[in-house]
Amino acid sequence: MANIRSQIKRNRQNERRRLSNKSVRSEIRTRTKTAVTALDAGADNAAEATRAAVRRIDKAAAQGVIHKNQAANRKSRLMRRANATSEA
Repeated sequence: MANIRSQIKRNRQNERRRLSNKSVRSEIRTRTKTAVTALDAGADNAAEATRAAVRRIDKAAAQGVIHKNQAANRKSRLMRRANATSEA
């Protein structure tokens, strides 16, 4: 346990940020999973779900929750899958 006041404050800040980032990461995973299942099923809302997932990934990268290269990799993987299902 920290004794220094600035470190105690830092621990509180880190905990708040951790919980906030956790919800953002969870939402990214949920939207990505929704988009992937919609693409595999060939649903009508597949394009909309993919757009929502990409938008949330971009937002998370802008907030600093995930790294911008990680965001690019996730979007690339998702779009590659979307293009593969649209061609097949």
